[in-house]
Amino acid sequence: MKRRAVLLAGLLVLATAGMSPPAGWTVARESSTIDLQVRAFGGDHDGRFETWTGDIRFDPADPDRTRATVVVQAASLKMHPAVATSRATGPAFLDAAHHPLIRFELRSLEPAADGAFTALADISVKGQTRPVRFPVILTLEGDRARIAGAFNLDRTEFGIGTSGPLNRLVGRQVRVRVALLIRREA
Repeated sequence: MKRRAVLLAGLLVLATAGMSPPAGWTVARESSTIDLQVRAFGGDHDGRFETWTGDIRFDPADPDRTRATVVVQAASLKMHPAVATSRATGPAFLDAAHHPLIRFELRSLEPAADGAFTALADISVKGQTRPVRFPVILTLEGDRARIAGAFNLDRTEFGIGTSGPLNRLVGRQVRVRVALLIRREA
């Protein structure tokens, strides 16, 4: 406990001494994806969010200071098979008309092993926010970095598909996969 207090005090001193925030990085959208998979109607259904933005603050020398905000347009979800798209974005599930944004806030990356980290983040969907903790792989390539990870969400914790006849035909667990290529801002 004493070590934690000393560490927190040290961080406070650094913060008040004018320590600069981690550098800004730009997401290379053409090389980045946010996908999901859910079990429904007896099979796996894949989807991809087409419209989203990301703001990433990252210091390769100090990855645990990494912060990121990703804002996803819920209506941009495209499912395979395509017939599932309108159901997934409709009132019984994401309800994109009334809840247009999905928000991901990365709070930290904790070192786990060589190139591996544990991400701590908050996910907000349909007015509900839940913490998630999941493994990510970070690969540095000069002024570029690749970040890849995946996590499961229980859709019912966000009020997604909790009523109606389709609820029992769609799995509660949704697998979200993120693969980002980021470039250091000039």
